[in-house]
Parts: sequence; structure tokens; C-alpha cells
Amino acid sequence: MQGDQQQHHQADAGSRRLLDKLHDYEQRSLSHDVGEAARQQQISNWDGVVFRLGDHYLTCRIDQIDEIIAFPPYTQIPGAKEWLLGLANVRGNLVPVSDLGWFLFGSRTPVTARTRLIVSRIQGRMAGLVVDEVFGQRHFHTDDLVAEPGWDETPLTGLVADQFKTSEREWGVLNLGQLQDDPEFMDGARRD
Repeated sequence: MQGDQQQHHQADAGSRRLLDKLHDYEQRSLSHDVGEAARQQQISNWDGVVFRLGDHYLTCRIDQIDEIIAFPPYTQIPGAKEWLLGLANVRGNLVPVSDLGWFLFGSRTPVTARTRLIVSRIQGRMAGLVVDEVFGQRHFHTDDLVAEPGWDETPLTGLVADQFKTSEREWGVLNLGQLQDDPEFMDGARRD
């Protein structure tokens, strides 16, 4: 009889421990704010489009880009600087097409099957920027973002100050908004 009581007492203690553990899990679950976890993940993630411009691998925030299209036909603009190639019809909108590589590095971007036009807004107006190729969208973690003064030694000075370091390469963060602060870029008229 005493053995039965001891087994019953052990079973009760085991059940209590299990119930205590379940209660603890329930309390921890109820105290977890799902909205806060989603906000934290959003803060720690940085979504960008990754692309190549000459020998430079770059990214820019996805919210700075309206769309990416294959290199379109365009109409030249008389009196425009060479890097301002012309105007393209993009879904019924006239979009200036600028060869960003030509503007920054002084040599024309070769047009290949991989050449793309990144359509963005500069000073509230659509602008098309020619790049060598676009690799797609990439999610970065903000912990991998580092300031990199080495970009100041390139023609990208002022446009790239930070980069994401990944196992494959370093992606310079191109701030397209800085182009609107460049008077040379904003004035595409030739002065000859």
C-alpha cells in the first residue's frame, strides 16, 4: 500500500511540474509582442537592389527605385551633354536616360543584353539611369553596414559612403538622392 501511495505522490509531483512548465510557456507566449518582433526584424533588415556599374558593385534602397527595365530605345536630345543619352517612352512617360557610368567615369557604358535602366525619381521627376547589369533584390542586415571612406578615392565620392560586407563581396550603398545635389548632373545642357 505504501508503494502505491509513493507512486501516486510521484505522479502528482510530475504532473505539477508539467503543469508549471506549461503555465510558464503560456505566460512567456502571452508576454511576447508579435508586432514588436516584426518591427525589430524590419529595423534590422535593409532591402536593396544590387547592380554593377563599371567595376563597382553597388546597392540602393529598394524604395528609391520605381522599376528596372531592359535598355530601351530612346530619342536623342539636341544640345544635351553626351552622358544624357535622350528621352525614352517608359509606359507612356517620357524619361530622361542618363548613362551613369559615362557621367561618373567618363566612358560610355557598353550596351549588352545585361544592360538595364533603373528608373528612379530625382527631384520628384522620373529619371532613368543606365547600369551595366542588375542582379536583383537583396536583403541585407543592418549589422553588416559599415562606413567605408575608401569610396572617397573613386568617382563615386559623395554618392557612396557606406557598404554592406557579405561573404561574396562588398556592396557600396549608392544614395541616388545625392545626384540631385550635384549641379553637374542636374544640368544636362551642353555649353559650347
